[in-house]
Amino acid sequence: MKRAIKIASGTFLAVILFSVTFVAFPATVVEGASYNVSSSANDNLKMYIGKEVVIHMHSGKTFQGYVKSVGDNFIHLEKLSGRDFYDALIRIEDISAIEAKFRDMK
Repeated sequence: MKRAIKIASGTFLAVILFSVTFVAFPATVVEGASYNVSSSANDNLKMYIGKEVVIHMHSGKTFQGYVKSVGDNFIHLEKLSGRDFYDALIRIEDISAIEAKFRDMK
């Protein structure tokens, strides 16, 4: 019986802490963050110039960095995460997915 009370009180405490966290620190929308599924990858990437993204390649490799420029065939990703002083030139047709931050905790 004591064990059940400990489990119940622990669960109750976890739910309260989780609820307070999201009430005290609500998520806000990042300005300018959006995808347009009717547009090309180029057009979607152009909306993120100067912002951080994660690029997933068909090969399974990922690149995280800031979009510096977007051309017809390539994207220039700068300040690669985990690799100081490195940039990447990525062929757009090799991209399988794009991740970008849409919400911030404040």
